[in-house]
Amino acid sequence: MKTLSTILAASLFAAFSATAMADDSVVQDGYVFEKNQLLPTGVRAEVGTTGYGGALLWTANPYVGLALGYNGGDISWSDDLSIDGTKYDVDMENNNVYLNAELRPWGASTNRWAQGVYVAAGVAYIDNDYDLTQRSSDGKVTLNGNKYLYDGSINGQLSYKNDIAPYVGLGWAPKINKNWGVFGEVGAYYTGNPSVDLDKDGTFIGLNGSAEADLRAEEQKIRNDDKYEWMPVGKVGVSYHW
Repeated sequence: MKTLSTILAASLFAAFSATAMADDSVVQDGYVFEKNQLLPTGVRAEVGTTGYGGALLWTANPYVGLALGYNGGDISWSDDLSIDGTKYDVDMENNNVYLNAELRPWGASTNRWAQGVYVAAGVAYIDNDYDLTQRSSDGKVTLNGNKYLYDGSINGQLSYKNDIAPYVGLGWAPKINKNWGVFGEVGAYYTGNPSVDLDKDGTFIGLNGSAEADLRAEEQKIRNDDKYEWMPVGKVGVSYHW
């Protein structure tokens, strides 16, 4: 966490330094960087695929903002992970700290709806655990494309541990009055392949000498599937600006 704090502090300082250097281009529009802009200008509460939490917000000028936030908590999804037609229920335990720059191309527009459009780019510390469960509701389970008679469940864990992941996203955060606003954002973290462990909590019926090999093959498929190199993000919330 000490390394994370150093990264966040350095990123925050660099972002504000870059904004200060760029102020010459916006002085002519009447916007001048001031030291008190280092203080947060708002907060927001949010919930989505990466959990629930909130963020501190900074508005350096109409075109550039920063968000330093945290998402955590447990979220469960049914049939959320699928490998070759085999579906696993997912119970997510999220733990993410992020720092994003929000670039608003129409930040100085007189149209408040256009003002709210932004592109987000940043980085996050990700420490997520996903519990996986495949239950044999019909007395069968599928492993590596093969069906087995089975009494119980196949359990496992997919983890993104201690990862620093880059992020890109697209959002819309219009104000509905002077202080209050709403927002929605979609994007993705590039996390690389996760670690995956599968185990059986039940009994195979009959002679199934290849079941263990198929279990390990299924584990490897999840671990190496390209789509799990990216962690999708979708969230909504409300903001308050002072």
